[in-house]
Amino acid sequence: VPMGVLSCMKYLMFTFNVLVFAGGTCLAGMGVWVAVDPAGFQDIVAARAVLSAGAWLLLAVGIALSLLGFLGCCGALRRSRPLLLL
Repeated sequence: VPMGVLSCMKYLMFTFNVLVFAGGTCLAGMGVWVAVDPAGFQDIVAARAVLSAGAWLLLAVGIALSLLGFLGCCGALRRSRPLLLL
């Protein structure tokens, strides 16, 4: 495989993982926002238990995606196969 192709794949993987990290951070931020200020969202969601569960679910998924994106970025830059497989 030519060196240019490997370099291009490295930067494409890094870019994709940065997008996953950014999306996870946004989801975690929304989860914290909904969990801290549920009064602003009571008009949208009628049941309070659903709102609370949704906030914690957003927070958990956001943290997981942020961690996954961060490890993917590190794996792409260092060309670490275990980090990329994780």
